[in-house]
Amino acid sequence: MRRKLAAGNWKMHGGAGDLAEIAALAAAHPSPVSEVLICPPATLISRMAEAAADTPVEVGGQDCHAETKGAHTGDVAAGMLAEAGARFVILGHSERRADHGESDADVHAKTRAAWDAGLTAVVCVGETLEEREAGRTLEIVGGQIDGSVPNGASPERLVVAYEPVWAIGTGKVPTLDQIGEVHGFIRAQLVDRFGAGAADGIRILYGGSVKPGNAAEIFGVADVDGALVGGASLKAADFGPIVTALDAAGA
Repeated sequence: MRRKLAAGNWKMHGGAGDLAEIAALAAAHPSPVSEVLICPPATLISRMAEAAADTPVEVGGQDCHAETKGAHTGDVAAGMLAEAGARFVILGHSERRADHGESDADVHAKTRAAWDAGLTAVVCVGETLEEREAGRTLEIVGGQIDGSVPNGASPERLVVAYEPVWAIGTGKVPTLDQIGEVHGFIRAQLVDRFGAGAADGIRILYGGSVKPGNAAEIFGVADVDGALVGGASLKAADFGPIVTALDAAGA
């Protein structure tokens, strides 16, 4: 059985004072059924890893460069994230694709670099509102997976996060049937490409305005193995109930 994953993406939020949220989250969930992950800004990774030591909270990065080192001012290599204490890295988030023009090929190269550094890549896919309304959701998501995920994926190396771009931070959420359709499609695509043995263990997360009030019903959808949560992950008081709902779904 796939272990559920509650992943928090702090994006460009958080300072040293916010590390107390990790202790609060760990105190509320000392032995969670689900895996719990927080991905803070790069400036906090090493300090968060220290704060999370001896707790069930894992730490990840929000992006990495495709190269191991070099003249890439402002970038962070996957190996640097691992050395700082990260075990995961988010790649291909829609904000990276939009703000930095990242292509599927870029995400593919970064995912390979993450794997080489021993990190689990959380590869994000999702359609815009225009693509959804044009009936192209599965085409877009399928193309992103094909182009962004290298050969050799396994449950230890890959998590897929489906985040419809139009639902991120907007309060809008797809219907449960829409979420189920895309997650089922992703599962079938992973099976076709990597075989049932590997694909059945790869977790597929839903992301996009997940909150304590809607988490339980979303986690009841087939092939939803957890969530990639933005704003609601910044405070233990908000993220904790999402972990609780996920634990109940995975028990």
